[in-house]
Amino acid sequence: MDAAARYYALALAARPGSEVVAIRAYREGLASGDLALARKSLAVLSRAGVAPPDAAVLEFADAVVARQPDRASGAVETLGEGPLDFLQPVLAAWLALDRGDPAAALQFASREGDALDRRYASENHALILLASGRAAEGLAAVQAQLGTLQEDLQFRLAAAALLAGKGKRDAARALLAGEDPVLALYRQRLGRGAKGDARFGASRFLTRVAKDLASEETASLAIALARAALVLDPRYDGARIALADALSLEGADAKAHQALAAISAGSPFAREGRAAEATVLARAGEEDAAIAAATALSSGSDSSGEDARRLGDLLAEESRFGEAAAAYATALDREGEPQDWALLLQRGAALEQAGRWDEALPVLRRAVEVAPAEPLALNYLGYAQVERNENLPGAIAMLEQARQLAPEDLNIADSLGWAYYRQGNAARALPLLEQAARANEVSGTVQEHLGDVLWRLGRRYEARYAWSAARLDADPAKDAQLAEKLLQGLPAASASPRQ
Repeated sequence: MDAAARYYALALAARPGSEVVAIRAYREGLASGDLALARKSLAVLSRAGVAPPDAAVLEFADAVVARQPDRASGAVETLGEGPLDFLQPVLAAWLALDRGDPAAALQFASREGDALDRRYASENHALILLASGRAAEGLAAVQAQLGTLQEDLQFRLAAAALLAGKGKRDAARALLAGEDPVLALYRQRLGRGAKGDARFGASRFLTRVAKDLASEETASLAIALARAALVLDPRYDGARIALADALSLEGADAKAHQALAAISAGSPFAREGRAAEATVLARAGEEDAAIAAATALSSGSDSSGEDARRLGDLLAEESRFGEAAAAYATALDREGEPQDWALLLQRGAALEQAGRWDEALPVLRRAVEVAPAEPLALNYLGYAQVERNENLPGAIAMLEQARQLAPEDLNIADSLGWAYYRQGNAARALPLLEQAARANEVSGTVQEHLGDVLWRLGRRYEARYAWSAARLDADPAKDAQLAEKLLQGLPAASASPRQ
């Protein structure tokens, strides 16, 4: 990546007006951390009127740091004219606070819009109340947000920093109460807190959005936002973690490791950085190193349930289901009551895939007991029992309930269709399996189920077509079974063969 940035810089020097070179140089400059190249490229693109929408975010950050409010306001206005308009109200709010106009700031951060607008606005409305000295109102607003953001430590840390900056250290420490190691470390290192200006607020906001946008489709945008956040606050390690996540999604593993390595061992974000390191290693295909990193993180005296859960996820990805089940059990023990239905489901699924059905069944039943209206839990337990020809009436009832709760879920449609077939009702199964197969043509399981049902209904040409499609997604053992079906069909004596 560094070499690519150097060559793009040479190309841009040779063809200084080339928009094609400039846009590539801009993206590579952001990814590699060569912001001088990114800014030079943007100048070319801006003169040609073809700057990408996220260019205004870097322009905003540069203007705020340079204390050029008019330039920063211009960048915010530009954002409002493009696809990133949802960033505009919050950035405008923090600029207004910098101008000494908290009333305007709060008005900007009260924007009504879709769910995304409202969520970002409400979070920053709470932080701006704290930054403007309205501690009681701000704390109430923060507590209301924490009701829906239980796992968002960065929002809690931002609020505590603002309270400390206003001299409300006791309130800040109370906000950081709890056994979480990040909160404990931050309580110890609260310091003088934050000033509560646009550099602080916008850096946290852009990091928040970068984390939300972290996917393969939007990784380049997440990189741009995280880089801008670090321009605003170079000390903010939360932005480094968001940057590393986005870089790894782009395949820039060395740069991701470099971003995480910049987080000091004494940082409140050090543990989160180590967790991110495990994720980066896993994405890079270094599974053993990822599991080793996650194991170390989960083995400390201050390790959390989330640490054990992360280890379980990595082990399950490697089909080490017995070990994954043990890690999930540790996570359940650490998290205590009330039990998390999703974690119960993960443990039950790991036990089931490890071939330990007698142990899996009570855990899966407990997941359904804890969350009786969760279609995912109902579907897993129902399908697992159907596969074993156990408790068919009860399993079908669960799957029918899951179907009512999530009528668009095609996995549930497949499960229920297969259950009807196992019950001996191929005609009732067919429309459900056809629906699932049309929408998921590459799923070997769905195609095999459909083929079996079609065969029982006498539509043997179509059945063989479905089995042939199923072979595209089959491992060697399953492929051999499908090849036998194509040759022989289904045994006449078995109306509902076990797969």
